[in-house]
Amino acid sequence: MTVQVGDLVARTSYHCDLPFRVVAIHEETKSAELNGHDLRLYADAPLDDLVLVTKDEREEYEKATSSKEAESYKLFRQDYKQMKLKRGYTATNGYREGASYFEMPGRVLHIDGDPYYLKKCLTFYEKLHVPVIGKYMQESEMPDLAPKLVAQIRPDILVLTGHDAFMKNKGMPDEIKAYRNSGYFIRTVKEVRYHWPSLDQMIIFSGACQSNFEYLIRAGSNFASSPDRVNIHALDPVYLAARISFTSFMDSVNVWEVLRNTLTGAGGLGGVESRGMLRTGLPYPSE
Repeated sequence: MTVQVGDLVARTSYHCDLPFRVVAIHEETKSAELNGHDLRLYADAPLDDLVLVTKDEREEYEKATSSKEAESYKLFRQDYKQMKLKRGYTATNGYREGASYFEMPGRVLHIDGDPYYLKKCLTFYEKLHVPVIGKYMQESEMPDLAPKLVAQIRPDILVLTGHDAFMKNKGMPDEIKAYRNSGYFIRTVKEVRYHWPSLDQMIIFSGACQSNFEYLIRAGSNFASSPDRVNIHALDPVYLAARISFTSFMDSVNVWEVLRNTLTGAGGLGGVESRGMLRTGLPYPSE
């Protein structure tokens, strides 16, 4: 078996627990760099530790994942309908006024360290009707390039994500050197918050699998991963941003209700009480 870039593989040393995409191969060390197929996890492994995922195994895994994604989408739609009813009641003075109204959901800038995940996320933003601009950017480039992009676009919600990993052989959980990319996310959040210090002016989500949650929150993130240093799903930041985008700025975003819609839950995501970003206006412009 010859492993090539782009192959879907599993690690025998981990009992083939997760599928990964091969993103780079280093012949000199006989090793490969891996990104989680649906989890925002970075890993590396010797080539002789890898086995190709069969077509049947891939279909079985994707079937299970699709079921979870569908359930998350269903929960989001239920919450969205409830929020829309509440906004309609408020905008029409308890349904006593006949004036029509319009809505301006929060705009999202999604910066992703994985182009494959970015494409998948943008598809789901479109499905959820969230206004979004997506940009691929390597995690190491984010501290220098992301703040400039934020200044140009001036989003209501900023998502900084990609891949990360906690490496036990590099240090303790409270040491940034023990994380693959947490340091880059932290620096980026600090740079953005220097210009937009208010947690209500711009909502920031940052992090990926096993990221240092505590440091990301201290840097100025409203929401981050990963409190329990667990893996998060590729679409978790999307559901989080969508909930914030469609929550009225008059209301607080309930952290527990937001996490209910994600595929990972409280072990993978957390945050601080924040305001929504949707604004309602009236009357609705006539054609």
